[in-house]
Amino acid sequence: MTDTDTAPILVTGAAGFIGAHVCRALRARGAAVIGLDNYNDYYEPQLKRDRVAALCPDVDIRALDLCDRDGLAALFDEVRPTRVIHLAAQAGVRYSLTHPHAYVDSNLAGFVNVLELCRHRGVQHLVYASSSSVYGDSATPPFSEDQRIDQPRSLYAATKAANELMAHTYAHLYGLHATGLRFFTVYGPWGRPDMAPLLFSRAVLAGRPIDVFNHGRMRRDFTFIDDIVNGVLGALDHPPVDAAPPAVPHRVFNLGNHTPVELERFIAVIESAAGTPAQKVYKPMQPGDMIETMADTSHAHAAFGFEPATSIEVGLPQVVDWCRRYFGRNA
Repeated sequence: MTDTDTAPILVTGAAGFIGAHVCRALRARGAAVIGLDNYNDYYEPQLKRDRVAALCPDVDIRALDLCDRDGLAALFDEVRPTRVIHLAAQAGVRYSLTHPHAYVDSNLAGFVNVLELCRHRGVQHLVYASSSSVYGDSATPPFSEDQRIDQPRSLYAATKAANELMAHTYAHLYGLHATGLRFFTVYGPWGRPDMAPLLFSRAVLAGRPIDVFNHGRMRRDFTFIDDIVNGVLGALDHPPVDAAPPAVPHRVFNLGNHTPVELERFIAVIESAAGTPAQKVYKPMQPGDMIETMADTSHAHAAFGFEPATSIEVGLPQVVDWCRRYFGRNA
C-alpha cells in the first residue's frame, strides 16, 4: 500500500517504542514522515537512539519537547502536516505516583499545545494515544468504549482520560477530526524496559529474581507491537466523518488482543523461551495497578478491520531473543 497524501505525517514520540515502529510502517508504505521526540531520561535515551537507528533511520526526528510552544509551532509551520499521530507522553503508572508534574507537563499542557496547532494549522486528522488504564474502577471486563472512565486508579490514567475529553471538546468547538486509541499492554522487540515483558525477560535471562505482584493473581491483555501498528495505521486511514450535531468528529477505539493472559502463564512462556526457570518473588498489589484488563475490539474491527493475530506464544519469544541480542548475557 502506498500513501497518496504528499504532506508529511508528523509523528510525536517518534523515538518511543510504538512511535518508531509506526514510523517504520509509514515509510514502508511510501509516506513522508517527520518525527519529534524529547529523548527524556525516563529510561535510557541510548535505547531510544538505537531503536531509531534500527527501525527508522531514514526518518527526520527533531529533538523537541511538547512544552516548547514556540519550537512546536515552528515545526508545524515548516512541515505543514495534514495528519498527526500523537504518541508522545509521559508514560508509566507507577512513575506517576512519584513524579506527578511530569504528567501534567507532557500529557496535559503538551497535549493542549498539539490540539491548538492542529486547530490553527488546518490538520485534517489527529490520531492520539490513550490507554487501557482509563477504565480504572468504573468498568468491568471486557472493557468497551461505551463504559464509564471516571474512576482512574492513577494520575497517568487521569491524564489520558482528560486527553479524550480535550480532544472531544476541540472536535465539538472547532471541527477537529480526532481519533483516540486505548492501547492495551503493548509489547515486542525494542519495547519499553520498564514494562513486564522486558523486565521479566531480562531478569530470567540474567538469573535475577522477578517481582510478581498481587501474588500472580493478575490478567493482562498483552498486545504485540505489529498488531498495534496495524491498528494505528487503520485508524489513520479512516478518520471520523462529519455528521449533524450533536455528533462530533471524534472517536475512541480499544486496541488490544481481546484475550487476557494469566500472569503465571505469561511468565511460563518467557521461561520456555529463555530455557531457564524464573526466580519469582511474590508481592502484594502495587498502588495504581489494575488486576485485569481485557479489550472489546468490536468497534475497531467494524471501523477499520482491526484483527490482532499474535499470541504471547508467538510474540514473547521474539522479545526474549531481542533481549539476548541487544543486552547480551547479562540482560
